[in-house]
Amino acid sequence: MIKCTNKIDVTYLSQEDLLKSGGFDMNLAISAAEEALVAFRNNRILFPDKTVQIFDDGTQERINCLPATLLDKNICGMKWVSVFPQNPYKYGVQNLSALIVLSEIEHGFPIAVMDGTLCSNMRVGAVAGLAAKYLANHCSKSIGFIGSGEQSKMQLAAIKHVIPSIEECRVAAKFEFEEARFIDDLEPLFPDIRFIATHTNLQKSVESADVLVTATSAQAPLLKASWMKPGAFYSHVGGWEDEYGVAKQCEKIVCDDWETVKHRTQTLSRMYKDRELKDGDIYADLVELVTGEKEGRQTKDERIYFNAVGLAFIDVAVAFAMYQRAVLNGVGTKLPLQECMIFQHPELKNWIRWSDGQGRKAHAYTDYVNQDSLGCAS
Repeated sequence: MIKCTNKIDVTYLSQEDLLKSGGFDMNLAISAAEEALVAFRNNRILFPDKTVQIFDDGTQERINCLPATLLDKNICGMKWVSVFPQNPYKYGVQNLSALIVLSEIEHGFPIAVMDGTLCSNMRVGAVAGLAAKYLANHCSKSIGFIGSGEQSKMQLAAIKHVIPSIEECRVAAKFEFEEARFIDDLEPLFPDIRFIATHTNLQKSVESADVLVTATSAQAPLLKASWMKPGAFYSHVGGWEDEYGVAKQCEKIVCDDWETVKHRTQTLSRMYKDRELKDGDIYADLVELVTGEKEGRQTKDERIYFNAVGLAFIDVAVAFAMYQRAVLNGVGTKLPLQECMIFQHPELKNWIRWSDGQGRKAHAYTDYVNQDSLGCAS
């Protein structure tokens, strides 16, 4: 009998596993994002194009497949993420869900299958937090939100981490109950912040705020230039959320990656296509601030615009850091993917199914070859 070899196990990590093991750690996520940006700049990351399947052009309901390889970590990962913007309004459920698969690249075997919703939302927050570290006034006291979903909540967690002086948070959403839910979810986590619901008044939420965030599924110029005061830092998360004048009045425009941003459908992308914005108008990519090639905020009165389109290699980097922490803490479930190679299974002859092509099946090969349907002479 052939010896059964090549056992492969994977670690399964639910969202609760990741939370219990300390995966919701903005310092962990921001550090992973910073390291990944530098690695990408040094050509130590493979980052192919994503695959997008859009099921409804009007609502942009979609599922994306986003792979990336961290060469220095010997890890290849993939985020499988669905975005269904109508879910909260039609069904009362979340609009984003994701799965992460991690493989080692010595043998190419998968090592983990894990929730990606936490990681995906944390990456959005972590990148904004990293940008705020270099671009926001460090004495900022107030933050204003247009949009109250999970990504807005993560933005607050990350920006508060790098700017602990924030003491007031205003929020405007499409419906008042969304503002109330935002406050109910976050007030227990940030007892030193005063939360204010603006009853869907967008101007009241961001006017005079030190930090502005738009994180919506809208495709409309919600944020007006006149609402952004001198010295404010603006984190743009969604698609078309602000009028062109917002970017035009800013002394600095920074992107996570301008070459990626300009081919998408965000406000800056629209401006570029409409010839209202040139390559030279972009001050820097975020990595240039991280490496010190360019300075971040230089004066307290600069208006600064930050646009992150989302880079999946950062998701993979954050996911791997969360996986490592979970394993270190003994959290996760080992699942057998295979015990041995297919034809090494000693019971294979009892498990295999043979069909005669006419819908009839036999439990063993000998039963199959003896059927009259073969039409062969004995």
